[in-house]
Amino acid sequence: MPSTTSTAQDSIVNRLIAAADRHTGVHFVGPSVVPADGDPFVPWKQIHSDARVVAASLQARGLMPGDHVAILGPTSRPLITIIQGCWLAGIASMVLPLPMRMGSLDAFVESTRARIRHGDAKLILIDDLLAGFYESAAGDPPIEPMAAVLPGAPTAANGERWDQPDHDPERLVILQYTSGSTSEPKGVMIPDRVLRANIDASCAAAELGVDEVMVSWLPLYHDMGLVGFLSIPMTNGAQLVQAAPQDFMAKPGNWMQWISDHGGTATAGPNFAWVLATRALGRAEGLDLSSLTLALSGAEPVDPNAVEAFVRAAEPFGFNAGSVFPAFGMAEVAIGGAFPPRHRGMLCDSVDRVVLERDRVAKPLDIADAEEELDVRRLPLLGKAVPGLEMKVVHPDTYEELPERHVGELLLRGTSVTPGYYKRPDATAALFRDDWLCTGDLAYLVDGELILCGRIKDVIIVGGRNVFPEDIERAVGVIEGVRAGNVIAFGVEGYKGKESVVVVAEVRAEDLDAVRHDIHHRALDVCGLPPRDVMLVKPGTLPKTSSGKLQRAKCRELYLAEELELV
Repeated sequence: MPSTTSTAQDSIVNRLIAAADRHTGVHFVGPSVVPADGDPFVPWKQIHSDARVVAASLQARGLMPGDHVAILGPTSRPLITIIQGCWLAGIASMVLPLPMRMGSLDAFVESTRARIRHGDAKLILIDDLLAGFYESAAGDPPIEPMAAVLPGAPTAANGERWDQPDHDPERLVILQYTSGSTSEPKGVMIPDRVLRANIDASCAAAELGVDEVMVSWLPLYHDMGLVGFLSIPMTNGAQLVQAAPQDFMAKPGNWMQWISDHGGTATAGPNFAWVLATRALGRAEGLDLSSLTLALSGAEPVDPNAVEAFVRAAEPFGFNAGSVFPAFGMAEVAIGGAFPPRHRGMLCDSVDRVVLERDRVAKPLDIADAEEELDVRRLPLLGKAVPGLEMKVVHPDTYEELPERHVGELLLRGTSVTPGYYKRPDATAALFRDDWLCTGDLAYLVDGELILCGRIKDVIIVGGRNVFPEDIERAVGVIEGVRAGNVIAFGVEGYKGKESVVVVAEVRAEDLDAVRHDIHHRALDVCGLPPRDVMLVKPGTLPKTSSGKLQRAKCRELYLAEELELV
């Protein structure tokens, strides 16, 4: 997707101005975001015009380039307008998670306040729908309704002039708080130059063109939604079909319907979302998914079985298997890290699971040659580093670079790497080694392509083997009565200091003893030793981040404190 030529004048602000001249915009879909009156389609030109009012309103309140504004609101036209308005004023947006996935209201307020204060927000803008969830406390910055800075409001700078700030490539555009960071918030700093570099790199690697129709229900407080599926079309003028996450979660089939109705060419979601879409496709009729040529799976480990199940369910509606796009990204590089070639589909590396766990070497093993299905681990190829980034795999302790097919920590460096975490010199120092960003991911390379194995902090050492919790979780997730995608495995110290496995699963079943028996033996098959405990918990009680990722460390804390909500 072409963008402004990189010059001293190139900036996010100038790109927003240029994108407003295209005859494209946002088509809002779903009951939560479609306006009760008015056209659901809003041209980028109108979004930009309204955003200039927002920028002027913020400037009239005394906010300056380099300041930060916290925004708490659901996916909506006002939210998108205010995000752009912040950027036009040279102000970093801090889009905060909503309470919908928090365990309690107290936890939501605590984490929200911690981020607002840590991020030095000069103003909090809150949607009226959420005003009752968060009240001002001593030490908080001023709070105003989101509507107060929008066109038509008495306090909006409707007739006042927006002053375009001088360009500063190091000034923050986004302060993105990482999922689950509450007591010690970690705000990823995304300056203008980093955001531009990653937009350009992601568009080049994914072959995103100006005629793209991007369909998204992803939350705008998460990097995949904010950077991947809002900043790209908003700065390049591509068409965006925007829904709210709650409308997808309430009826996952909506996602596929939106793609069909609007001729969507690109969309994205975490692994669990593709599982939900697959189930919905089993009941669907009359869809046309032939336009979809980029179906990105990211934000959490890609399960090959889930991808293949989706392909089987979607092919009758015109979907091409080559459109599957398993990718790697993280907030610390804005979003895009490694992308495969578009239209290639999913390729997997089949390796000997025992050798991988014991020796940290990815030894190829054909499924036909394996004695048992569980002896083979299939891992998707996630492509090469996007332009401007380079990657290498090193020994986690010595940082010595490893040869291909040897598992170690993934390191990145390049143009779209964050300068660090805001006001967290300790975390920033730990993030880098010799100018390389340490991802905390265990990975290996094959012909220069990235293959992820798991998170270093989550690996369970059992009998001298590095067991990856994802293997246990996926094996248990297919058991009758267990809620797929709602299983957590972790290690705890056992006899003589040796680590043992605990499995916690959300279940819907009458015969709990049978389910517990099946989980016990399935975990034994995967890790070679029986689990110390199998805990069956109520649906919807496993700890998750605001973006829906399972929180293994938090689950371990609840287990040790005997606070799991057992059935």
